[in-house]
Amino acid sequence: MAVTVETLEKLERRITLTIPATDINAEVENRLKKLSRTVKADGFRPGKVPMSFVAQRYGYSVQYEVMNDKVGEAFASAANEAQLRVAGTPKITQKEEAPEGQLAFDATFEIYPEVKIGDLSAIEVERVTSEVSDEAIDRTVDILRKQRRTFAQRPAAEGAAEGDRVTIDFEGKIDGEPFSGGKADGFQFLIGEGQMLEQFDKAVRGMKVGESKTFPLQFPEDYHGKDVAGKEADFLVTMKKIEAQHLPAIDEAFVKSLGIADGTVEAMRADVKKNLEREIKFRVLARNKAAAMEALVKAAELDVPKALVDAEVERMGEAAREDLKQRGVKDADKAPIPNDMLQLFRPQAERRVRLGLVVAELVRSNNLQAKPDQLQSHIEEMSQSYEKPAEVMRWYLSDRQRMAEVEAVVIENNVTQYVLERVKVNDKALPFDELMTA
Repeated sequence: MAVTVETLEKLERRITLTIPATDINAEVENRLKKLSRTVKADGFRPGKVPMSFVAQRYGYSVQYEVMNDKVGEAFASAANEAQLRVAGTPKITQKEEAPEGQLAFDATFEIYPEVKIGDLSAIEVERVTSEVSDEAIDRTVDILRKQRRTFAQRPAAEGAAEGDRVTIDFEGKIDGEPFSGGKADGFQFLIGEGQMLEQFDKAVRGMKVGESKTFPLQFPEDYHGKDVAGKEADFLVTMKKIEAQHLPAIDEAFVKSLGIADGTVEAMRADVKKNLEREIKFRVLARNKAAAMEALVKAAELDVPKALVDAEVERMGEAAREDLKQRGVKDADKAPIPNDMLQLFRPQAERRVRLGLVVAELVRSNNLQAKPDQLQSHIEEMSQSYEKPAEVMRWYLSDRQRMAEVEAVVIENNVTQYVLERVKVNDKALPFDELMTA
């Protein structure tokens, strides 16, 4: 029997489903009979509970289940016959009027859109590149030295200097009144490493053990503590302890402590460069991928199914709730997210759905699926940054979910390459520092 599909607007469609009442009644009776074999009731042996009792207690819920199942089957069959790609879950409403002996339902739903990708050659995209400089290697080596530094107490006659680890007592007041978080005893921090506000950091430099000092401090307007943001406080600081740092020499022992067997500085710098180049490659790829995806969205024409956007908004809400739970917010997984907050996710959710549909169409129409050798190569490359690459590879290859994540990344890489080969590319060389801080 031909299925009549009614177009409501854009992607919205409606199908009328009819189901013989006898089919539903027969299935309800069949399920109640099966249920009667296991139902327990006072005064009856198992399997001997009267059908009238079973029907009275479970008839409504069983009929509801059967109706859902039959309508679902009828909708799936009709959508398949009409060759419709249904987006989201249909809304089912029962009709008051129906042919004799039939139950009728309206199924309202959306379909996946036709995706048209325009001329990519008319779009300009900035493609970035970057290289590892000797200065970047030097700074990385300095970081490795700092990770292995030691501290020793400074002579009493010497004041605190940059790089020192100091232990202080402090108390801050605003308009003569203490404020929350403005007092601490035995507080420890490193001078010159951005752990404290710059005014505070500078004020303790030169202080000696046992010395106290009062100074004003202006909190920034965007300070994370909203109660004190933009206000001026007076701090009293007492220096309790000063420890000077000692950085290890760049020698054979230091190099070997990094796991470089031959202990030479040249080998260490080569290893650092290789690691930085790997990091640069992934950052450059991520940046260029974002630019390519933006170009793809601009070139595409399509209507976005509301059902898919709604589902993405809900998923983002669940992710936000999980994030709050991880941060220690009590009962965050149970608290409902207000609708107005969920709506803040909608623009991003719509863009994600739009991009997903466009990418899927580009992959399908241009055979950009991930090839086995691409998956293998990607896993090998990721594994090289770990101490035991072979174990990391086995970890990925042994789990379907992890492999699915790898496959998604490789497909995105294929799409990025496809787009960049067709758009107007403006190459831009980025300094290493700018790329790493972007």
